[in-house]
Amino acid sequence: MNIGLFDVDSHNFPNLPLMKISAWHKARGDSVEFVLPLKHYDKIYVSKVFGDEYSEMPISCLQADEIVYGGTGFAITVENGKEVYHKDRDPVLPDEIEHIYPDYSLYPELTKDTAYGFLTRGCCNNCDFCIVSKKEGICSQKVADLSEFWKGQKNIELLDANLLACKDRMELLQQLADSKANVNFNQGLDARFITREVADLLKKIKAKRTHFAFDFMKNEKAIIKGLSVYKEIVGGGDSKQIVYILTNFNTTIEQDLYRVQAVRKLGFLPDIRIYRKNTAPQIIRDLQRWCNNRILFRTCEFMDYVPRKDGKTIREIYFNKENL
Repeated sequence: MNIGLFDVDSHNFPNLPLMKISAWHKARGDSVEFVLPLKHYDKIYVSKVFGDEYSEMPISCLQADEIVYGGTGFAITVENGKEVYHKDRDPVLPDEIEHIYPDYSLYPELTKDTAYGFLTRGCCNNCDFCIVSKKEGICSQKVADLSEFWKGQKNIELLDANLLACKDRMELLQQLADSKANVNFNQGLDARFITREVADLLKKIKAKRTHFAFDFMKNEKAIIKGLSVYKEIVGGGDSKQIVYILTNFNTTIEQDLYRVQAVRKLGFLPDIRIYRKNTAPQIIRDLQRWCNNRILFRTCEFMDYVPRKDGKTIREIYFNKENL
C-alpha cells in the first residue's frame, strides 16, 4: 500500500501517533511518506493534536481511497467559551500500533539521539483547563516500559501528564535513572507526590531542568511540603527548578503574589502562566512581565517595579487604590 501521513500541527514537534503508524506500515512492506500535494494515496492518516486555535487543516489537498482522522484536535469544540472534549471523535490506536517502537526517521532533525514516549497515561487532577483526565482517565496508570520507545538515545522526552501520581512511580523512575540518559519531564512533575524516596530517585535522574506547578490554593500545603522535600534532597539552583504559577483562572492577585513569594522562598524560580491572556487584567500582565524577566525578578521587588514610562511603581498604580 501507498500510505500518506498528514501532520496538521506542522513539523515543529514530532507527532508520536504518526511515528507509530509509520513503523507499523513499514514493517508490513508498505510505502510511507508525508503527504505530497495532489498526490493520490491508498490511505492517508491525518493527525491533529491541538484545537483550531493552534492549527488549521487544508483538507482540499488530500487525495486517497481512504482517509483516517485522529487526534485530540478533532475532538475539541468551543461551547459557551469553554473547550469541550468529545471522546467519540478521538479514536485510540490499536494495541499492535500503540506499543510498537516509533519510526524516528520521520522527524530526523527533531528526534536526533532523542526518544519520545509515554510511560503512563491519565491524571488525577481533572483540571477544568486541561483535557487529559477526560481523555485518558483520572487515574495515572503505567502503559509501557521505557524500552518500548527508547533504545540507548542520549535524550528522553517524557510526555506523561502525571508520572508521579502512578502507583508504579518508583519502578518507572528507576528505569529512567538506569538509562543514564538526559530526561526532560515535558509536562512537569506533581510536587504533591514527592516523598523522600521519590526525591532520592529523582536525584539519580539526569535532568537539565525540572518544573512543577502551583496552580491551586487548595493544594498549597501538599505542594509546599513536596517542594521542600525535593529541595532538601535534590538541591540545585533555581535556574534548574521552575514552578509554573497559573493566574487569571480562580485566584486573586493577592494569592498570585503569595504563591510567587512562597516558591521564591523555597529556592525555586516562579514562572507566571496566564489563562486566556486576552481577558487578564493589566496587573496580571505586569506580574508576568516582572516575574518572567529574570533580571527584573532578581533586581527589584514587584511593588517597586516600574512597568511603564510614567515612572510610577506597581504600588503607586494599584495598591494605593481601592480597586485593583
